Amino acid sequence: MSSLKVPASVPDPYEDAEQLKKAFKGWGTNEELIIQILAHRNAAQRKLIRDSYAAAYGEDLLKDLDSELTSDFQRVVLLWTLSPAERDAYLVNEATKRLTASNWVIMEIACTRSSDDLFKARQAYHARYKKSLEEDVAYHTSGDFRKLLVPLITAFRYEGDEVNMTLARKEANILHEKISDKAYNDEEIIRIISTRSKAQLSATFNHYNDHHGHEIIKDLEADDDDEYLKLLRAAIECLKTPEKHFEKVLRLAIKKLGTDEWDLTRVVATRAEVDMERIKEEYHRRNSVTLDRAIAGDTSGDYEKMLLALIGHGDA
Repeated sequence: MSSLKVPASVPDPYEDAEQLKKAFKGWGTNEELIIQILAHRNAAQRKLIRDSYAAAYGEDLLKDLDSELTSDFQRVVLLWTLSPAERDAYLVNEATKRLTASNWVIMEIACTRSSDDLFKARQAYHARYKKSLEEDVAYHTSGDFRKLLVPLITAFRYEGDEVNMTLARKEANILHEKISDKAYNDEEIIRIISTRSKAQLSATFNHYNDHHGHEIIKDLEADDDDEYLKLLRAAIECLKTPEKHFEKVLRLAIKKLGTDEWDLTRVVATRAEVDMERIKEEYHRRNSVTLDRAIAGDTSGDYEKMLLALIGHGDA
């Protein structure tokens, strides 16, 4: 018996746009309908809905969502409805206006996006803010943070699988030597992690582990009060095993005294279409509770429904 599934019918973007317009009419907004449509459309479909909405009503769907919704639910819906490139541009711009913890958002985007994604985010930034993304990152940061973040955010890495093992051994030794000397801001460390492909870095980190007896992350745990060192360590984690980084961000966001909705929203909205299954597996392995249960226990209302729909649970 054939196991081929009959493909589900593709949603009509004009119909979706019409339903969303209806959700905004009358007394109060129909949040359920918004979740039902937007949480179950991929990036290409969401773009078509926005285009159809503009064509049918001469209005910007994002502006209408912004004026109709509030609080954390508003933020997750708006971030999700943006294209991935627009969303990254928006998050970086927002980060340049916040305090130093926002360096982590810039690092996260720089290290977990493909070269193409990062290039598109820079284009979207240029179009929206009329200046370059790297210009704002450089202005917002200083010292070692700037030295690390500007090369990371402007990287255009080779994305293939080709690896030079001789180079991996050589650069693993360079990294070990600099880290042993506590020269964490050395240009060679920054050059290696901001220019090499992820496949090449993986070979370098593996050689580091095999040859020097511990993982590079462990050797960077020397001083937990050093904010730059923490950022460097997180950058390497993002390049190496992004699901481990995102699991940790989610765990800290949920376990805080009072949920950190800012981080929770960002991770769910940016990773739902990328590696959420791996993040969920890592979360379950690390915390002995599923991510959907953790989110359901810590959030409520439409915000909870939207998050659960985005991570693949809930019947919203």
